[in-house]
Amino acid sequence: MDESSYLAAFIAISALATFATRVVPFLFFEKHTEHPLIKHIGRFLPAAVMALLATVFLQRSADWQAQAPGADALIPALLVVAVHLWRRNALLSIAAGTAAYMAIQQSGIL
Repeated sequence: MDESSYLAAFIAISALATFATRVVPFLFFEKHTEHPLIKHIGRFLPAAVMALLATVFLQRSADWQAQAPGADALIPALLVVAVHLWRRNALLSIAAGTAAYMAIQQSGIL
C-alpha cells in the first residue's frame, strides 16, 4: 500500500470512528431521554464543564508571578462573561475572549 492510499484509508477510518461515537448515543439512548437522571445531567453538566474549563484555564494560562498577577487571563475571562451576558452567543463570547487573550499574549502588554 503506497503512502497516499494509507493516508486516505486512515482518514476514512478515523472519520467513520468519529461519526460512530457521535451517533451511537442517540441510537441507543433515544428511549431514555425522559429519565430524571438524564434530565438532571443535561441541565447541570454544561455549566459544570464550563466551570472546570475556566478553572483549568486560569490555573495553567495565567502568569501569577507578573506585576498584575493573573491579569493576562482574568481580563479575557471577564470579557467572555460580559459578552455572553450581553449577546447570549457562546461563539461570539469565545471568539472575543480568545482574541483578547491572544492580543495580550502576543503584545506582551501585561
